[in-house]
Amino acid sequence: MKYRVTAALAVSLASAIGVPAFAADADDSGNTFGLGQIVVTAPGNEESGISSTSVNAEAIYDFSRDTLDEAVKLIPGVTSGISGNSRNERLIFVRGFDRFQVPLSIDGIRVYLPADGRLDYGRFLTPDVAEIQVAKGYVSVLNGPGAMGGAVNLVTRKPQKEYDAEARFSLNLDNDTDYAGYTGFASLGTKHERWYAQASYARNFTDHWNLSNDFKPTRNEDGGARDLSRTEDWRVNAKIGFTPNATDEYAISYTRQEGEKLAPTHVSDSTGLRYWTWPYWNLQNAYFLSTTQLGEIATLRTRAYYNTFKNSLDSFDDKTLTTQTRGSSFNSAYSDRAYGGSAQLDLRPSDAERLSVSFHYRNDRHREIQQSFPGGVFEPWQTTIEETYSAAIENGYKLTPQLELVVGASYDWRDLRRAEDYTSGAFVYYNLRNGDAWNAQGQLLWTPDDATNLHLAVSSRARFPTIFERFSTRFGGATSNPDLDAERATQIELGGARQFGPLRIEASGWYAKIDDAIVSFPFIFQGQATAQSRNVGSGDYYGAEFSATAQIAEGLRAGANYGWVHRKLDDPSLPAFHATSVPEHSGFVWAEWSPIEALRVLPSLDVASKRWTVNTAGTRYYRIGSYALANLRVDFDVTDWATLGVGGRNLFDENYATVDGYPEGGRTLFVSLRLKN
Repeated sequence: MKYRVTAALAVSLASAIGVPAFAADADDSGNTFGLGQIVVTAPGNEESGISSTSVNAEAIYDFSRDTLDEAVKLIPGVTSGISGNSRNERLIFVRGFDRFQVPLSIDGIRVYLPADGRLDYGRFLTPDVAEIQVAKGYVSVLNGPGAMGGAVNLVTRKPQKEYDAEARFSLNLDNDTDYAGYTGFASLGTKHERWYAQASYARNFTDHWNLSNDFKPTRNEDGGARDLSRTEDWRVNAKIGFTPNATDEYAISYTRQEGEKLAPTHVSDSTGLRYWTWPYWNLQNAYFLSTTQLGEIATLRTRAYYNTFKNSLDSFDDKTLTTQTRGSSFNSAYSDRAYGGSAQLDLRPSDAERLSVSFHYRNDRHREIQQSFPGGVFEPWQTTIEETYSAAIENGYKLTPQLELVVGASYDWRDLRRAEDYTSGAFVYYNLRNGDAWNAQGQLLWTPDDATNLHLAVSSRARFPTIFERFSTRFGGATSNPDLDAERATQIELGGARQFGPLRIEASGWYAKIDDAIVSFPFIFQGQATAQSRNVGSGDYYGAEFSATAQIAEGLRAGANYGWVHRKLDDPSLPAFHATSVPEHSGFVWAEWSPIEALRVLPSLDVASKRWTVNTAGTRYYRIGSYALANLRVDFDVTDWATLGVGGRNLFDENYATVDGYPEGGRTLFVSLRLKN
C-alpha cells in the first residue's frame, strides 16, 4: 500500500517514546495540513494507514470509503449506522457515544448545529480529506469543550511539491449493473519555500441504491431501487499559506459544502409515514490558522473562524413529493451562523517539561422559520443566541526517560443571550439559564523499549445540552427545560502497542461511567400528558479493542482489527429501554497482494454483530443487523500517473438492516480512474 507516515501518527509515536504529544509539533509530512490537526495521544501504526486513532487518504481510497460514516468504520471501536425515522441520517458512534457526545471538526474548527446537533455524517465526503483523526475516551482539554465521549477531525490536504495535482472519477453501479451514480474529486496545489496554495473539489451523486435481491417486498417498498434514495453532495476547499521561516506558519482556508437528499420511508409501517426531503443542506467555513514561535521556549497557536449553516426540511403529503395540503406538511428552514476562535500557548521550561494553556470562544446564532399547511402560513423568524467559552491547562512532564505524566483540566461555560419560540400566534421568550462544567484528565505514557509502549489514561468530560433538548416542544409533545444540565462521562483506559518484527499489535481496554444522561421523561403537566428532557439517566459502557498488521511476504500484507462495546444505559421512564444502534462486536479484515508492481488486489471484510433497535412506536426493543460484508478492489497502474480500478462492496449481496424498518443497500460495483502526478 502506498501509505505514508502522517503528522498525527508522528504525534502518536512521539507519545510512545515519552515526548509530550501535541499535534502541531509533529513533522507536517505527507499531504496532511498540520495546522488543522487536533491533539491526539495514542499508539499509532505508521505503515498500514489505519491506526487506533486515524485513517489516512490512501486507506480511504483503497477501501473505497467516500463518506465519513463509512471511512471511520476502518478504526477499531468506531461504528456507524442510520438514524431510521423520517430523518434517515447516517450516524457515527465512538465506543458507543453518539453525535451529541462526539464533536466533529474540520481542521480543528468545530462543525456544530446549535439547534439540535443532528449532523448527518453521510453528507461529509472524504476523497478530498488527507486524514481523519478520531480521539476516543481521552480527548485533550486543549481541543475545546464538548468532547464527552471522543472527537472526530477531518484534516484537509496540503501540497507537497511545486506542481501537485490529483483527479479521480468513479462510476457506481447497482447490483443489477445499472447506473447508480458517481463520485468525483480533483485537487491542485503548489508548494514553495515561503508559501503554498491548495484547492480541491469533491462531488458525490447517488441516483439510487438497490436493496439486496433477497429483500422481500413490503407494503411500502417493492424492492430493487430503494424508493426516495437519491442524494447529492459536493464540497470545495481552498487555502493559501505562508511559511516565513522554519518555525512559523499562517494559513487562510475556505470550505463550502452543499447537499440535498430525499429520505426513504419505513418499509412496513402502515401509518404515520412522513415524506421528508432536504432541498438544501449547506455549510460554509472561513478560517485563519497560525503557529508562531515566541523566543526560545514559547509557541503561540491561534484559530479564528466564521461559519454558516443553512438548510430546509420540507414535508409532503405522499411519496410523489408534489403536494403539501395536509396538516403534516410543512417547510422548515434553519439559518445559523457562528464566529469565534482559540489561542494556545505552549511553553517548554525544560527538556523534561511542557506546559500549555488554551482559551476558546464561540458565538452561535440560530434562526428558524416554518411554513405550515394547509394554508401555507409562515411563522416569523425565531432566534436563539448563545456564547460558549473554555479555558484549559495541560502539563506534560518526563518522570524518567521512559515514563511521562500528562495532566490537564478545563472549565467550560456558556451564556444564553436569547431564546425564543413562536406558538399559537405569539412569541414565547424562554428563561435565560447559563451553564458551566469542569473537566479533568491525566495519563501515564511508558516506553520500556523502542518496540513497546503502554498508556494508562483517566478522563472526566462533560457536554452541554442542545437548544433542541432544552426548548423544543417536539410538535407539541414536550415541555421546555431551560435548567437542563450537562451530561458527564468519566473514563479509564489501559492500552499499548508492540512491534514484533514484521508484526505490529495494538490493544486497549476501557470503562466509562455515564452520569446525568439526558433522557426524555414523560409526566403530566396541567392535566396533559407531555415529556421533558431531564438529567435522570445513567450508564456503564465498557469494552476492548485489538488490531494487528503484518508484512507476511514480499508483495503480501494483511491487517485486522476488532472492537467490543458493551453499553448499559438506564432510562427511568422506560423499564424495557436498551441503548440502540451500536453492535457489541465489530471488526475489519484486509489484505493487499501485489503479484507484480503495477497490480494491487485488496480484499476486505466488514463484520458486525447484532445491535438493539426499537420499533417506531417505541414499544418493542429487539436485536437486529449482524452482517459480514465482503469487499474487493483491484487497481492496475496503466502508467506512472494513471491507475484504473474496479471493485465492489457487499459482493455477496447480503440483506441486512441496522435499525427497525430501514434495510441497508445490497451489492454495489464501481469502475474508477485515478490520475496523479
